[in-house]
Amino acid sequence: MRFDWWLTGICLARVFSQTVTMTYAAVVPLLQQEWGMSAAAAGGIASAFQIGYAISLFVFSSLADRTGAKPVYLGSISAAAFCSLGFALLARGYLSAMVLYALAGISLGGTYTTGLMIIAQQYPVRRRGMASGFFVASSSMGYMLSLALSGMTIPVGGYKLSFLVTCLGPILGAIFGWVTLRNTKVLVPRRQEQERFKKEVVGNRPARLLITAYTFHSWELLGMWAWTPAFLSSCLALAGAQGLSAAGQGAYLTAAFHMAGLIASFTMGSLSDRLGRARVIMMLSGISTLCSFVFGWTIGWPFILIMGIGLAYAFSSLGDSPVLSAALTEVVTPSYLGAAFGVRSLFGFGAGAVSPLIFGVVLDWANPFGSGQEYYLIWGWAFITLGVGGLGAVWAAYRLRRLQG
Repeated sequence: MRFDWWLTGICLARVFSQTVTMTYAAVVPLLQQEWGMSAAAAGGIASAFQIGYAISLFVFSSLADRTGAKPVYLGSISAAAFCSLGFALLARGYLSAMVLYALAGISLGGTYTTGLMIIAQQYPVRRRGMASGFFVASSSMGYMLSLALSGMTIPVGGYKLSFLVTCLGPILGAIFGWVTLRNTKVLVPRRQEQERFKKEVVGNRPARLLITAYTFHSWELLGMWAWTPAFLSSCLALAGAQGLSAAGQGAYLTAAFHMAGLIASFTMGSLSDRLGRARVIMMLSGISTLCSFVFGWTIGWPFILIMGIGLAYAFSSLGDSPVLSAALTEVVTPSYLGAAFGVRSLFGFGAGAVSPLIFGVVLDWANPFGSGQEYYLIWGWAFITLGVGGLGAVWAAYRLRRLQG
């Protein structure tokens, strides 16, 4: 029972700390108009957050192997509270938003893999998929909360009010993190002399395949998250919604997508405890790839079909995240787990940083007159770039399943 309450606390810390993550995506259509940005420039700000996040994950995950995951986690979640508030108050143009959002990403990066490392010490292997699933699902809950708050505040006070309200969440997240972990003992695994990073991580074939799968998974998932609110806003604008109303409704509807991802995280981690990690990863990646190739072409379709495909897209693209995390903890020596998570995060979130930018470039190419209009009409080619990542994840999961028999 103690661990149930403990898991609730660390998940609530995750929920509130993540409300800043969707803050920018929810207002992209408005900011393109107010700040005069192309889709490529808009994607660049989203990429700055992910680049900061990726570098932070790599540095802090490796540091956690030496100092312990707990102090790194608590320091990062505290810094996230200050950086998020700074973004809300000071981001008023392309350059300031890029720099401040990157700082928010850097601070948040120290809370993800360290949280998974802490959870791995609290739960046995037979329950680790479940616990990791709840932690990842908490991210989706935070994204939902961010988008719901954005949907309420955008029509009232534009992007400035939306930034302010959603960026208060990380302050609550820091409070929950400190309260939950105040009496939690987290060991620092001792590295034996015969263990080497090259052997335990680089030379570990199952770990390499899982890192590869995660890299492609992140390319698809983070690109989809960055641009789905804008895509739905375009769908709504085409159907007759106007300006702030379309952006607000797009944020609300994207929150429903994250609800699907939340359910996927709750269920797929537990399912992989029974069916096997590689099988579940391959199944979910295959579905999300198909959705990437179809979703962007649905603009102008009946909205119920757009939402149906989008919910399947959200469920499948996030559902393998806790499975990939739990699987890595099982194939890497504990004393090198932070380093493995760091490498995975560098490649994964690095790919996720490039993905929104490439998406924006392709979107500009497909809509040569789009920057002068209220919304874009051709989205299919941009979403296809995300499907390429999905195919890579399917391939890596297939190789892992063959390797493990």
